[in-house]
Amino acid sequence: MNQTPHSEARERFDYAVIADWIPPGERVLDLGCGDGTLLAYLRETKNVTGYGVEIDADRVLGCIRNGVDVIQIDIERGLSGFEDASFDHVIISQALQAMHATEHVLEEMLRVGREAVISFPNFAFRANREAIRAGHMPVSANLPYDWFQTPNVRFFTLIDFEGLCERLGIEVRERLAFDDQGNAVTDDPNLNGSLVFYRLGRAR
Repeated sequence: MNQTPHSEARERFDYAVIADWIPPGERVLDLGCGDGTLLAYLRETKNVTGYGVEIDADRVLGCIRNGVDVIQIDIERGLSGFEDASFDHVIISQALQAMHATEHVLEEMLRVGREAVISFPNFAFRANREAIRAGHMPVSANLPYDWFQTPNVRFFTLIDFEGLCERLGIEVRERLAFDDQGNAVTDDPNLNGSLVFYRLGRAR
């Protein structure tokens, strides 16, 4: 039986994790939104309003099919079309590792949004270290591409990311880590966390 985008989104635990940080009725910007399923999920479960941002034409069409308002721009060039503090939350879900202009993207997220929510695969995860020890680049559910076809251009760890946030004056307000089975981990998340989530703001 074919699934609707909404039913597929309900099965993704990462959407639920993000939704827990988004109060009802907020204004949300989703960067690198793909076909818009996350924003559609937030609209359905949290009654949010807002936009998706996507550069790929096929994915933009997917957003339109899913009834998601989408703007086709390259987020690496900045978000100049949006005024300061236009949104309550700006999200980038499992796409930061595909960005070249990492610092600029983070700065822009916290210019146009009150808070940023970010998720990314932790390259220091235990299974990734084991793959490298065996002489291979890791391939997993959260890093699903072979080295010769991956869209990822940054391979970084939880510790790396927090170091960058500190250098940019970005406050880590909350962090969650999960293993490759979707179980929450608290013991040494840089080793045991496969996918990590951050709620960020400007340092007070």
